[in-house]
Amino acid sequence: MAKKTTTKKKSARKPNKAFMAPLTPSAALSMVVGAKAIPRTEVVKKLWVYIKKHNLQDPKNRRNVRADANLAKVFNGKKVVSMFEMTKLVSKHLSA
Repeated sequence: MAKKTTTKKKSARKPNKAFMAPLTPSAALSMVVGAKAIPRTEVVKKLWVYIKKHNLQDPKNRRNVRADANLAKVFNGKKVVSMFEMTKLVSKHLSA
């Protein structure tokens, strides 16, 4: 007996327009990611590049980010934030 093979068509996943809309960073955030208007996804990527470059990830709990002078302004003066809290705080520094 021959096996039937069925193939499912994969639908092309379309990016959400809300994530792809260019947003302008505040003065505090532009010290980290630059002043040019970029999509939210790129802001998060650049933020992680900055965090890794300056070794700001907590070595004991990698989900936490320690703030330096530039990030403290973005994190409302907090010295340590979780990566989930970080995205919430960063979104306050972005405007359309």
